[in-house]
Amino acid sequence: MNFRGDRHDEPDINLIPFIDVLLVILIFLMLSTTYSKFTELQVTLPAADADASRDRPQEIIVAVSADGRYSLDRQPVEGRSVELLAAALQAAAAQRQDPFLIISADASAAHQSVINVLDAARRAGLPRITFAAQSGQGATGAASPAP
Repeated sequence: MNFRGDRHDEPDINLIPFIDVLLVILIFLMLSTTYSKFTELQVTLPAADADASRDRPQEIIVAVSADGRYSLDRQPVEGRSVELLAAALQAAAAQRQDPFLIISADASAAHQSVINVLDAARRAGLPRITFAAQSGQGATGAASPAP
């Protein structure tokens, strides 16, 4: 027997878990949001000067022909040995301050000829080395006249 009557308990809404979930979502959004202000690098680009590009005294250009002959600054190097090339490179580097080597090899030159130039540069103490490249338009195989 129920003498008290129907007593209904009012539903209790607990907001603590709801607030916890909202705080987690807020923290996630704060960490994953990209900001409109980006870190910028200050880059000063050099200006091109046609007269200055023609005068490059620190360059040493080694050309490798298809049959493995070497020329150093358009002067042929006698012999094909690494020792002779290293001596020629060392003599050319002595006349320049902080030189760098540009290797220009024929497309049909042997790989070993280019490796010999790299070995000679190592022996001559030239650590700055780059390779000359030709674009696809000019790489037809025909020899172009020297400027």
